[in-house]
Amino acid sequence: MNADLHCHSTVSDGQFAPGDVARRAHANGVTLWALTDHDEVAGQHEARATAEALGMDYLGGVEISVTWAGRTVHIVGLGIDPTSQILIDGLARTRDGRAARAEAIGEQLGTLGIPGAYEGALHYVSNPDMMSRTHFARFLVEHGHCATTQEVFDRYLGDGKPAYIAHRWAKLADAVGWIQAAGGVAIVAHPGRYAYSPLEFDAFFGEFIDLGGKAIEVVTGSHTPDQYREYADVARRFGFEASRGSDFHAPGEGRIELGALPPLPADLKPVWERWL
Repeated sequence: MNADLHCHSTVSDGQFAPGDVARRAHANGVTLWALTDHDEVAGQHEARATAEALGMDYLGGVEISVTWAGRTVHIVGLGIDPTSQILIDGLARTRDGRAARAEAIGEQLGTLGIPGAYEGALHYVSNPDMMSRTHFARFLVEHGHCATTQEVFDRYLGDGKPAYIAHRWAKLADAVGWIQAAGGVAIVAHPGRYAYSPLEFDAFFGEFIDLGGKAIEVVTGSHTPDQYREYADVARRFGFEASRGSDFHAPGEGRIELGALPPLPADLKPVWERWL
């Protein structure tokens, strides 16, 4: 089972349309796929229709932005019904404020000696309601301010960096509740990206479990191989099911290509066994 259950399209901050992401996944040997755009489900119909026409199994998906203890975390929902009005309304509320935040990021980059960043980032945006830090990162790389999108986040746009602008996202309880209302399962996305202390992680995972969260991403394009092992141990300790996804946005922007991840450790229970 080559499952890739985390990736993005032009509906949020990816570079390919949903159908094109599906075709790339299929060409790369993916047999179970989910499109998980940030805070938006508008690409789900095209993604499912293309995947099924190609013979891939498909799970409806979304990645919801959450604020927890003053930092941004992401919760993936899999097996969702994208027509759920509770989910659609919740995501719409979460997206509010993205435009103002983007303008503020552009202004802050200007004070750091990078003028025109907001206007420049707009050229990379397919969905104006979904302007994100990734679009700014592409502009900064294209214009030689940084070598990679990761360097942009490390120098300018990551949490606490000089051009970071905080945004109040959904609460953890809201995100898990919307996913459950849509018939899906809540999964912590790429936990290795969050700068929490061990004590904070214990509290976060405990609250997530109490709310009905079931799984974490273990093997993901946002983790290093050492983190594959670290979060496999976390899954064992907390009794989480395990998920796997490349977090693909565009060629060359992440650690790994769509469909190219190593398998999960054999002793972990894959979250996709719920549906297969």
